Amino acid sequence: MTTTPPATVMATDRGGNTTTTRGQGLQIRGLRKTLGGRDIVAGIDLDVAKGELVSLLGPSGCGKTTTLRMVAGFLDADSGSIRMGEADVTALGPERRPSAMVFQNYALWPHMTVQQNVAFPLRTRRVDRTVADQRVDAALQLVNLTHHARSKPTAISGGEQQRVALARAIVQEPDVLLLDEPLSNLDAKLRVEVRDEIRRIQQRLGITTVIVTHDQDEALSVSDRIAVMHDGRIEQVAAPATLYASPATRFVASFIGSTSALDGSARGLIDDALLTRSDVDGGLRDGDEVLVRPESVHIVAPTEGRLMRVERVLMRGHFSEVVLDDGLHAFVGRPPEVGSVVGVRVDRVLVYRDGLLVGGAS
Repeated sequence: MTTTPPATVMATDRGGNTTTTRGQGLQIRGLRKTLGGRDIVAGIDLDVAKGELVSLLGPSGCGKTTTLRMVAGFLDADSGSIRMGEADVTALGPERRPSAMVFQNYALWPHMTVQQNVAFPLRTRRVDRTVADQRVDAALQLVNLTHHARSKPTAISGGEQQRVALARAIVQEPDVLLLDEPLSNLDAKLRVEVRDEIRRIQQRLGITTVIVTHDQDEALSVSDRIAVMHDGRIEQVAAPATLYASPATRFVASFIGSTSALDGSARGLIDDALLTRSDVDGGLRDGDEVLVRPESVHIVAPTEGRLMRVERVLMRGHFSEVVLDDGLHAFVGRPPEVGSVVGVRVDRVLVYRDGLLVGGAS
């Protein structure tokens, strides 16, 4: 399936960053939901381009699943609007929206075969039997489950059940595909396999997709862009590389990847040259928070850096995470001995003033 790139649209996050994307697949404006006197979703704006995959990423309770349910039509918005393509779908029920949702628990009928589960939404819409059979066969082939067409869900693995749920959504030929924590019930290895399969299918179909997750590795791996949510608001919307290198707010920096605070004796690692390399204009002010990524912390010979003691070494597979005094973390290939004194240098920092990034942008 090919798509014609539509007109460009703009999106702005809390950090004041404006991004330009391809044309309109999904548009959210001023979306709000209040429950128990608290804004679960606090008037968010988001544009998802046609054919783009955007992840809603954030901790439990941040409002990401509530947002997805409002987009799907399973929950009414208190205010705001939702457009899919050129149509305003805000007042429409889920069955009348050009979208399909993959649920966290798969929601498969245990008494039906895989084929019958995938065909179910077409049956309810009274799609012609011949057309429906062709679309079901194509969907099963796309997710590599043709050999399980006559199996019951209880007879296949969790990863295969997730692919059935995905096929059931795809067979509806939606304009917008919505996925709610689709990998949370799978073990680590299977999660990676199904994650890659979802991305392959999404790119092949060129379908506008929104996926909700609390797993940053998942979001960083599959997304064209990521919208980081916190307390019902979108903190930042950006491509994965930009989000990691230049987190616009203190929350995003702490939630995406690992950071250490340069305070106490570690503050001595900061000099004018480091601040210049990190694009910090005018030096540090009182109250500024200085954070550093572990890959920006380098262990060198004691004569070549500030002296620090190795407190712990954490094995991470093909690399090690070294914990130094003052809580500073570094990623290294070959770790030093615990208790040894090493030289430490830092080549880039992130500086936050009133919670917003003022230095460290790439």
